[in-house]
Amino acid sequence: MVSSLEAVTFDVADVSPVAAFWAGLLGREVVAEPHGALVPGDETQVGLRFIGSAVPQIGSPRLHLHLTSASLEDQQRTVDTALRLGGRHLDVGQPPDAGYVVLADPGDNHLCVIDPGNAFLADTGRLGEVTCDGTREVGLFWRDVLDWRLVWDQDEETSIQSPQGGTKVSWGGPPLEPKRGRNRQRLDLVAADVSRELERLLSLGATHLRDTADGVELADPDGNEFGLRAG
Repeated sequence: MVSSLEAVTFDVADVSPVAAFWAGLLGREVVAEPHGALVPGDETQVGLRFIGSAVPQIGSPRLHLHLTSASLEDQQRTVDTALRLGGRHLDVGQPPDAGYVVLADPGDNHLCVIDPGNAFLADTGRLGEVTCDGTREVGLFWRDVLDWRLVWDQDEETSIQSPQGGTKVSWGGPPLEPKRGRNRQRLDLVAADVSRELERLLSLGATHLRDTADGVELADPDGNEFGLRAG
C-alpha cells in the first residue's frame, strides 16, 4: 500500500499559538504530540503539524496554504477570524485590487484567503490547496508517491488531488528561488511498512537523508525534505 499524506509540517518557534490559530480558522481540534501539535485532517482535508524549532526561515518559504470562500462575506469573516487569532496582513507584492487576501499566521507562515468563485478550488473544502514552488518533475513524483490524480499539467505547473477529492497540492513551476538551508515547511507521510515504502520512494527518485526516531527523512527531486513514518 502506498504512503498517505498525513500532514503538512511547519517548524515554528512557538507551537501553541500557531496550532490554536489553525484549529480556530479551520474548525478543528489540536492534538498534543511529544514535540509539537497536530491539527488533524481527514480523507479529503490535509492535516497540519507544528513542531517546535528555533531554525529561522532562510529565503522565501517554498509552500503556503490557500483557504476557500463561499462568498465575499465568508471571505471577510475568515480574514477577521485570522486577525483575531493572531494573524496579520502581509504584502508580498500582490496588486491593490487582488481578490485574494494575503496573511501570515503567528509563526510567520503565509496563507491566502481566496475570493469566491475560484473554479480551480471548487469543492475542495475550506483548506483548498497546498501551493508549492516546484518543477513539473516534482509534481509528477508526488503524484506517483501518493497515487493521486494529476488534475493540472500545463506550462510547467502541476496539481494533484486525492481520488476522494478535497485539498489539492500544486507546484508553480520554474524559475525557482535557490534553496538555502533546511525548509521550515514539508510534507509528512505515513505507511504501514516503512522499509518497503522507503524502497519504493527511492525507486521513484527520492533521496534518503537520515534515519529519525520514528522513521526516515528523505528529499524529493527538488531537494525538499519530507518525512516517512509508520502509521
